[in-house]
Amino acid sequence: MLNQTEVREFLLLSLTNIQGLQHFFFSSFLLLYLATLLGNGVIVTVVVSEPRLHTPMYFFLGNLSCLDIFYSTVTVPKMLTGFLFGHQPISLGWCLAQLHFFHWLGSAEAVLLAGMAFDRCVAICSPLRYALVMSPRASLLLAVASWSTGFVHAMMHSVMTSQLSFCGHNRIHHFFCDIKPLLNLACSRTSLNMTLLSVVTTLIVLGPFTLIVPSYLYIISFLFYKVRSQEGRWKLFSTCGSHLTVVALFYISVLFNYTTRSSGNSSERDMQVTLIYSAVTPALNPLIYTLRNQEVKTALKKTLGRKL
Repeated sequence: MLNQTEVREFLLLSLTNIQGLQHFFFSSFLLLYLATLLGNGVIVTVVVSEPRLHTPMYFFLGNLSCLDIFYSTVTVPKMLTGFLFGHQPISLGWCLAQLHFFHWLGSAEAVLLAGMAFDRCVAICSPLRYALVMSPRASLLLAVASWSTGFVHAMMHSVMTSQLSFCGHNRIHHFFCDIKPLLNLACSRTSLNMTLLSVVTTLIVLGPFTLIVPSYLYIISFLFYKVRSQEGRWKLFSTCGSHLTVVALFYISVLFNYTTRSSGNSSERDMQVTLIYSAVTPALNPLIYTLRNQEVKTALKKTLGRKL
């Protein structure tokens, strides 16, 4: 058997080789990335600086904004460089680091969204017990659990992927180092990695989702059976409308990407779906929360008024 050279560096392929489209994508995703940094940065600043927003709901919102900033930063800058200079080389070490941080932050966001749904459920359905159930300590523990769960999940993937050997061609048909494209390049057996991806990642995605759905079903049933006035129902439901929109944007794309079977022609589809929740959704989240939330808009005006 002939010896095969071990691959220690990969080549990230751009979304397109057409120069005109590369320039268009660069401008579009640069604007999205700047919007992500600015919008989420403003939300974190407002939540920290405004005492009225020092509540569990906005504490979780601040965590979500931090996650979105880091999440987008893991992949978008490298992708933008690819649009400018073509295929981008990346060492195996940096590739594993990118994989680790992407799945850490993505998993943490999935768990955090479940915590936010539980917070809204308690606030609407048990307002008298809200201060007791969602105490500062409980809110902190939920946030720590979100970040920790994401870290452990990502560590499993990065450690298992680091045990693989890579040989042959080194072109990754993606704009960052994700698990599926790397497994396609591995020379060693990947059955355990595929099982981990299928079972554990699906559990990380579906687990929080199965908590979010009952929470909102309970909220809806509570509003219909306990709240008599139409105006009262709408006022209460509007407090969680922003969160429900964010959940829909995040989970539809993630569930489609990680709970469907991979095929030989799925790499382009995977890239398109990944772009939605790694680049587009983090830019939209601040708009969703500021446009639909009067308290955030009021606090933002107050903060801006102080600085002017």
